[in-house]
Formats: sequence, C-alpha cells, structure tokens
Amino acid sequence: MSDDQELGIEEEEQEDEEKPFNYGYFRRMIGFAAPYRKRVLIGGAMMMTITGVHLAEPLLMRAVIDLGIAGRDLGLVNRFVLVVLALRVLAWAAAYVQIRTMNWTGQRVLFDLRQRLFEHIQKLSFSFYDGRPVGKIMSRLTNDVNHISELVNSGVVQVVNQAVSLLATMIILLSMHMQLALLSFCVLPALVYCFTRLRGRMETAWTNTRKAISSMNAHLNETLTGIQVIQAFGRHDTNSARFDKISRRTMASFLRTVKLELVFWPASEMVGVVGTVLVYVFGARAVLREELTVGFLLAFITYLYRFWGPVSTFSRVYSQMLSAMASAERVFEFLDTEPEVYDLPGAQPIGRIAGDIEFDGVSFAYKAGEEVLHDITFAAKAGDTLALVGPTGGGKSTIANLVARFYDPTRGVVRIDGQDLRQVTLASLRSQFGIVLQDTFMFSGTIAENIRYGRTDATDREVEAATRAVGAHDFIMRTEHGYHTEVQERGAALSSGQRQLLAFARALLADPRVLILDEATAHIDSATERVVQAALRTLLAGRTAIVIAHRLSTIEQADQILVIDRGAIVERGTHRELLSRRKTYHKLYTMQYRLERDVSREVSTAGE
Repeated sequence: MSDDQELGIEEEEQEDEEKPFNYGYFRRMIGFAAPYRKRVLIGGAMMMTITGVHLAEPLLMRAVIDLGIAGRDLGLVNRFVLVVLALRVLAWAAAYVQIRTMNWTGQRVLFDLRQRLFEHIQKLSFSFYDGRPVGKIMSRLTNDVNHISELVNSGVVQVVNQAVSLLATMIILLSMHMQLALLSFCVLPALVYCFTRLRGRMETAWTNTRKAISSMNAHLNETLTGIQVIQAFGRHDTNSARFDKISRRTMASFLRTVKLELVFWPASEMVGVVGTVLVYVFGARAVLREELTVGFLLAFITYLYRFWGPVSTFSRVYSQMLSAMASAERVFEFLDTEPEVYDLPGAQPIGRIAGDIEFDGVSFAYKAGEEVLHDITFAAKAGDTLALVGPTGGGKSTIANLVARFYDPTRGVVRIDGQDLRQVTLASLRSQFGIVLQDTFMFSGTIAENIRYGRTDATDREVEAATRAVGAHDFIMRTEHGYHTEVQERGAALSSGQRQLLAFARALLADPRVLILDEATAHIDSATERVVQAALRTLLAGRTAIVIAHRLSTIEQADQILVIDRGAIVERGTHRELLSRRKTYHKLYTMQYRLERDVSREVSTAGE
C-alpha cells in the first residue's frame, strides 16, 4: 500500500462527525472525582470565598467614593482600605488552599483513570490489538486521559463557581438599578446566537483534532520501533515526508479548532463590551443629572465586568469541556470494550492438567466470513510432542493460539484433558502454559528478572538450573554483571539467539504442563540448537509440547507431525511416515535439505 493510500485511509477516519454534548460521558467523567468529594467541596468552598470577596469589593468602592471621598472623611477611607486589605488576605489564603486541594485531587483522578484504563486493556483479547496501532492506544492512555483530568480537576468546579458568581452578580445588578441592568442584558440574545451557531462545529473540530494527534502518535511509535529497518533501507526521506503530511494535517486540524475559538471568544467579549458601553452612555447622563452618584456608577460598571467575565469564562470552559468530551469518547470506547475471551458463568478452575489436547471440528476466523482454519480435528496425548509444519500463513500459529485460548473457535471445541476450554477459568489454564515465540520479548530489567517473569518466587539456584538446562548460563556469566546485567528495552543489549535462550529458560522455570514453541529456534545457530535440542528432550519429558517449526530438522523426533496448508490438515504422521509417503512433507523436507546443503557449500567455498 502506498503512503498516499495510507494517508487517504487516515483522512477518512477524520471525517467530520457532528455529535451533541454527551451527558452520559460527562457524568462518567465526574464520577472519577466522587471518591474525593470532600476535597472537591473544600476546593469549591475556597473558590466561593474568593468569589464572595470579589463581589464585596465594588460595594466597598462605592462607599469609599460616595461617603469617604465625597464626604471628605479620611478616617472612613482608611477603615475601608483596611477592610479591603483583610479581604484580600482572606482571598489569598483561600486561593492557596484551593489550588493545593484541586491539584492534589486532579492528580488522584488522573492516576485512577489511567490505572483503570491500563488494567482494563491488559484484560482485553488479542482481537482488540489486531487492528489497532500501539501509538493510538498510547495516545488514549496519555493525552486523552490528561484532557479528562483537566476538566474534572478544575473545569467543573470553575463552572459551578462562575455560575454562582454570574447569578449573584445578576441579582445585585437588578437590585441596584433594574433599568440599567436590563439595558446591559439586552445583548444576550446575540451571544446565544453565536454560541448555537458555533457549538456543533467546535465539537467536531475537537474530535478531529484528537484523531489527528492519535494518528501522529501511531506513526511516531511505528518509526521508533522500526528504526533499524528504516535506516537499513534508506527510508529516512520517505518516512520524513509521510510524517510531514501527518504532522501538517494535525497542525491544520488544531488551527481550525483555534480559529473557531478565536471567533467565539472575541464575539462573546464584544457582546459584553456593547452592553457595558450602553451603561456608560446612559449611566453618565444619569450622573450628570444627579440621578446617580459617581460611586454608584463605578460600582455598577465593575459588577457588569464581573458579570461578563463569567460569561467569557463559560465559553472557554465549554471549549475545554468539548476537548475533554472528545477524549472521553475515545477513552470510554476502550473501557466499554469487553474481552471476547473471558470466563463464562460457571467456569471452574481446571486443576493440575495432564496435557491431553483435542481439537474437535474446529474452524476459526479473525474476521467474519474469512476462515483461516477449516474443520481441524486431531488429538495429542499428554507428554507428546506435536509438531505443526507447513507454508507461512497456513494457520499453524492460530492453532497454538486456540490451545492457549487467546481466541475461541468460531465452530467446534478445543479440549484439555477432555474439558472444553470455555468451561474452565483462564487463569487456571494459562498458568500451566509456557510459550516461546520467534520474536522474543524482553522487558526492561535484569536478566534474572526476565527469567523469573513467569515465576517471581524462584530462587537464584532454580534460575541458574533453568539457564544451564537450555545452555544459557555460560553466555550470561560472560556479560558485565552476570544475572544482574540490564537487558535494556526489548533486550537491545542481547543478540537474537541470546534472547531466545533466555525465553527458553523463562518458560522452563515456570514449569508448564504444556509448552508452545512458535519458531522458537529460528534465531539460534546450529551449534546452540544442538544444545537446546538435547536439553529439551530431557525437560519435555512428562510435558505436552506444541512445536511450530520451519526448520524441519528440529522436529524429527516429534511424536506426531501435522502438515497445515490453507487452514486444513493435509498430512499427519511421524517424520519417517511422512517422508515415506513422498507428498507435501517430503517436498518441504527435501527442498529445505537442498537449501541448507547449498548454503553449506557456499560457506565452505568462501572459506577456502
């Protein structure tokens, strides 16, 4: 697929989606603050205190001007100044408590939401991850969660505070002079008009901005993960050009959002200016006619500013709310996703298994109508080694995934010791499985910590015994700090073969009843492979093993070999039986033997 085609797909994902404000999402967001309601109330009370101080100041100013200055009473002016200073100190103390309290609450909400989302996605089935780039998942765990936290932390309390301030200011204005108040309020319909015209477009703009950021994060993650391939194939310029397009689209999406806000915010403020100018004009005339005092007019205008301030704040908070709403839709989409593989009602722990495996008429499709396995039926006895071979994409790994119940079959039944896997608990089943994949994953930490991953209580002696059994001990001791050597992210400090040997040790230390080896010897050289094969013959005694291999020399001793092609079993038998039939397995084995022989000759010739 070309870059332009990929970009086209991403653009389709970002088509305008006009959606109304979702009260359900809003209630769920606020619900994350419920455990901290006492602190939220304290923060709200402090904010109300600050608002009360601000509402009292214009009345004090009116008294200073009309009684103190106009009456030439300096003592009264001094007393009012002291009162104002005391109120300011009170407001400062309240602001200190409010900021401290709300920041603590915001961080707790952020922690709870991110932790809940992280724990949830770990429980989701493999099908959830099949069609989602890692970068987009990470974007929801970081950026989107942050936006929700910002709203829950300060936005909601600020809305409540501003609403109270707005209502109190309106009451004060109407009680001071109803005609002037109504005159200033006559411009409110224009504000409502601007709000209703732009609301839907702003909601859509924030949703599209979130999607654009998610796409950019996905591309960044892909680039960092595949940097070796990018450099090896000289794709720097092409990759940079693609990122440039994605980044420009992200920037354009954000700027469109800002443009709408730059229309709405000044419009709301301009409406307030018009209302205030009307009061200036008619209020000044009233002062000149001595119907109103200067102190009264200044106090009234100050309250009017305090009235339009919350109105403008509402527009900004609403923008913040839309941003959080777009994020909430994406976060709650994950939280509302249920695992496709889960413990059914009545599922029981399976207990210690012997390892009999049975597939009874199993078919499977990752996507509806696109089966990758067709009516698979076979049985493997406890302690047997079952090998799966065949062309790439034939369905071998899918069979292994069904055995470990990473997926459930579309039709048919998979059984362990005669029990349907869907009737036993996942934890009791998977705790008895060990899996070694072709692309071995190493976690950040020491070599010993990675080996203990499946059995954290293992002693140092047990760890060493496992590594000696698979031939890993010697190379570990040659590292800088032995078992305490840091492997770095994804095992970057180790070779592919070394990572594979550690994966063997990790699986064997867990003492699994069923061991799945998916191309597990792909990155091991011939000399190391002989060491591993000798160890496995001893260590697999009494365990059922499912071995997926392209190197057929590694499975010659298997008790049963299934040849899988296009989702069906085309041959089955032992190594000797399959060779004697001279069919698919014989062709695969012969071709591989000739290839290995030709490679050996080339190496020998080059050495001479």
